[in-house]
Amino acid sequence: MAEKKEKEIGKIFSYFSKIGVAAIKLTAGLKKGDTIHIKGATTDFKQKVVSMQTENKVIESAKKGDDIGIKVKDRVRPNDKVYKA
Repeated sequence: MAEKKEKEIGKIFSYFSKIGVAAIKLTAGLKKGDTIHIKGATTDFKQKVVSMQTENKVIESAKKGDDIGIKVKDRVRPNDKVYKA
């Protein structure tokens, strides 16, 4: 069975370690409940988007060009790529 191709949907531009939040610049849409895959030189994990925010407001979905923050289960680094799994 062929593995489904993941689509790149954004890039990490900041990480707030004290609160475990990644700031992502989106190049495609994303919504709550989607599964994402964050991959970089030393980063590689998948997780479900449980909540996301923009400008301190909780949102259900975001579109291309938006800057969003999501809680992540592991450390991420600037320029790590974000894929929709």
